[in-house]
Amino acid sequence: MRENVTISYRGAHYEIGRGENFYGIWVAGAPDAQPSEQWPETPEGWHGAWTRFSGIEVPGTIVPVAQANARTVDDRQGAFIAAGLLGLGVALGIVGLFPDYLGGQSLTQQPDLLVAHAIYLAVWATSAVLIVLGGARLRTGTLLGLGTSAVTFGLFFADAGTPITAGAHLMGAGLILSLVGWLACAAGGVIALRSQPAGAPGRLHRHAVGFFLALTLAAVGAAISFAPSWDSFTLRTSAGATHTLTLGNAFSSPGAVIAGDLATMISLVVVVVLAGLWRPTIAGAALLAGAIIPMAAQAISALVQLGEQVDSSQFGISSAAAARLGLTISSGVTPAFWIFCAFVVALIAMCVRMSIPMRQPALAGSRAPTTTFS
Repeated sequence: MRENVTISYRGAHYEIGRGENFYGIWVAGAPDAQPSEQWPETPEGWHGAWTRFSGIEVPGTIVPVAQANARTVDDRQGAFIAAGLLGLGVALGIVGLFPDYLGGQSLTQQPDLLVAHAIYLAVWATSAVLIVLGGARLRTGTLLGLGTSAVTFGLFFADAGTPITAGAHLMGAGLILSLVGWLACAAGGVIALRSQPAGAPGRLHRHAVGFFLALTLAAVGAAISFAPSWDSFTLRTSAGATHTLTLGNAFSSPGAVIAGDLATMISLVVVVVLAGLWRPTIAGAALLAGAIIPMAAQAISALVQLGEQVDSSQFGISSAAAARLGLTISSGVTPAFWIFCAFVVALIAMCVRMSIPMRQPALAGSRAPTTTFS
């Protein structure tokens, strides 16, 4: 492992110290023997190492190892509490798949909604595992879970909007369990963030302005294209008459549902913007992934719905009347759906780009501190 290494300072994500004839920077908690970067064991080498370390580390998190070790126990306790809350939220969400969710139907009876919820739960479960593993993975798990919690808040609120508007009798136990599960997962993410810093928004470098603007525009485009109708239905009678209509416009719903949809759109843009500013950038990629996944889940849900049988009663036509007319109903999606998918794919591509570490030259111009290695 690292028997010949002495670590002197540690930050939120990296640590700096001395190896055999060199100064180096390691990812905090990583067991690898080789540092990510190293300099010769000279005064100039220490100057370069410290300048680089202080440039890539989150401001205000650098402490001597003695202080860092003193807070390790508390940090681990916080991480386990956070993972426990996430695990509880996932368990409640799984149980909530089976009872009545909304209007007398469970999520297991609605494959399109079931797929979306299963994706959310899988992300939160992954977040809990990464937090328990600790180190740099704790940071990834924390931001991944928080991004998903932020964006799904509006989606769950929109689901609760129907009983809020039309009557509490429509709210089933499944929806209540899912809402409590979301709250537990969100609380777990916040506790994990407080237990160990996972980075913070930082100054946007000039060379990254173009990428940041493209990222923001993709988020705004995805948010806008989330609102129009996605579902298209064509009704045909045996006499050859056809009628096409669309459903799903976010602004044609009751007020509470509209509020939930707006919250989803706003939170998506806000989280993506924060992810673009987050430092280190690879941590921002985890936050961005957390925001993208619920949106991708919505697209997958819409595609799953295409394979479901459409009930004529959805359009106010009884089964007897539909049989008498020889009515057939085919479903499809509108152009707005494909535009939304294009923006989501663009966000995914930019998330992949952010997750690829970019080696930067060491910064110069700061004075190396006086320090003694033991």
